[in-house]
Parts: sequence; structure tokens; C-alpha cells
Amino acid sequence: MKRNIFCHFMKNFHERLDFPPYPGSIGKKIYKNISKKAWEIWKNHQTILINEKQLNMLNKKDRKTIEIEMINFLFKNK
Repeated sequence: MKRNIFCHFMKNFHERLDFPPYPGSIGKKIYKNISKKAWEIWKNHQTILINEKQLNMLNKKDRKTIEIEMINFLFKNK
């Protein structure tokens, strides 16, 4: 059974994620407030950011950069 939530990013009701997609409290916040559709949009945007900024996900600083970008992308008002 699909479970819908009000997605903060999409500003509408959409299907909920199956599990928190990110560790810790950020993952819980995403799980409670972001839909599957919005998460897919983020993943595509994340790929673009990694490629354009030539980020290395083995580098802690680059992972933090992506985390900040993710929070801004998903939760800041457009």
C-alpha cells in the first residue's frame, strides 16, 4: 500500500520514501518530509553537482558540501 505524505519540496501530497535515504537526523527529516519523486529529482541534481564541481565522495569536505547542497535543495523555499 502506498503511503502519501505532504512533500515539503513538491508542496503537495506524494508517495513516501520506503526508508530514510540518509543517515542520522537529516535522514529522518527527509523521510518524514520528502517524497520519492522529490528524492529522485535530488539524486539527479546531486549527480550534476558532483560532476560539475568535480567532487570526490571519498573526501569528507566534498561529502559535507553535498550534504549542505542537499539540505538547501530539499528544504529551502524556492
